[in-house]
Amino acid sequence: MTAPLLEVRDLNVWFSTVGGSRVHAVRGVNFTLDSAQRAGLVGESGCGKSTTILALLGLLPPTAQYSGSVLLRGTDIMADGEASVRSARWTEIAMVFQGAMNAFNPVRRIASQLVEVLQVRGRLPRRAAQDRARELLEIVGIPRDRASRYPHEFSGGMRQRAAIALALACEPKVLLADEPTTALDVVVQAQIVELLRSLCERQGLALLLVSHDLPLVAQVCTDLNVMYAGEIIEHGSVADLYHTPAHPYTRLLFAATPDIMDDSELISIEGAPPLLSRPIVGCPFQPRCDRAFGRCEAEAPLLKKVGGNRLAACHLNDKVPSDNPLVVKP
Repeated sequence: MTAPLLEVRDLNVWFSTVGGSRVHAVRGVNFTLDSAQRAGLVGESGCGKSTTILALLGLLPPTAQYSGSVLLRGTDIMADGEASVRSARWTEIAMVFQGAMNAFNPVRRIASQLVEVLQVRGRLPRRAAQDRARELLEIVGIPRDRASRYPHEFSGGMRQRAAIALALACEPKVLLADEPTTALDVVVQAQIVELLRSLCERQGLALLLVSHDLPLVAQVCTDLNVMYAGEIIEHGSVADLYHTPAHPYTRLLFAATPDIMDDSELISIEGAPPLLSRPIVGCPFQPRCDRAFGRCEAEAPLLKKVGGNRLAACHLNDKVPSDNPLVVKP
């Protein structure tokens, strides 16, 4: 079998606090990504989504420590720390950051910032870099005559398109997108979604999309990873997780999301995620779960197959055949 384009193995991230304690923000995360695959990473705020993708690029702050492997076409780009990940950053794996205004230098023109990346990371001569910068902006729907404008002269949607162009500058194989439609209106969101999807199809890009917006993820992605308390607690196709979620948290996430095709009452998830600065005993979702039982309090569930390519970390799945995932959608 061919090795996946990107494979993350047992990724852990800790943050040191002022008081001397450690926050275990990402806990044993594993997933793979193939060429042209579009996968989503969803969950509540504070579940470790952004920390996970920042770790893949080695962009964590000095207070962070990590362990695990990030294999890009079989090579561990984290093996030698900054030296090895730097060679892959932007040329093999790139990122669209949350908040495009913060991704650009406000006192430099958009085109000049793309040119700098193309010269430093892509090693193009200046004239070729200038031509390529204008070409990239056209690819994402920005006319060439606007390339010389400053970030504040662009609308939010245009800045987001420019941020995508910046990420594509050195033709990476993997694109990480952290909430790329935050603060955009629904029309512009739809345009950005369609742009990401078409880029993946045309250029064979592998996409990992981080978002709170489940309908948005469903439009773009074919596969879904659900994250809670720093762990991936369910993985499968978007269709499977929507129609037959195998974890109560996934079911409640969808139940709390408005659906114009369904007039069911929205259900909120009571409580809050656990504090990751403290040890977690048993299932991390147990205090908020409406289907918890005795075993959940004492034993942490393992992420394992519940049928086909489905994975879930829930003791409830031990009560049903492995080829018949637990149907818990209300």
